Amino acid sequence: MVNEPAMTHKKLNGWLPMALGVLAVVVGALWTLQGFDILTDSRMSDVTIWSIIGPIVSLGGLILIILGERTRSRAKRAEAAAA
Repeated sequence: MVNEPAMTHKKLNGWLPMALGVLAVVVGALWTLQGFDILTDSRMSDVTIWSIIGPIVSLGGLILIILGERTRSRAKRAEAAAA
């Protein structure tokens, strides 16, 4: 209430790249499956370019996830050192 200390807000370091990375991995996997004609009934099915673009997008997503996790762990270490 009145005499309680103010809540400290934790920064959300690294969450945006990680969320975008997960989205990119899912979209890249979807495009890959459509490019290899595993998921059918789409204009993208059995089109070779999507079987090339999909893994590239997924790899970019994995890189974003790794970078986001490194940012989070670095922020946690800095917070622990400050305390």
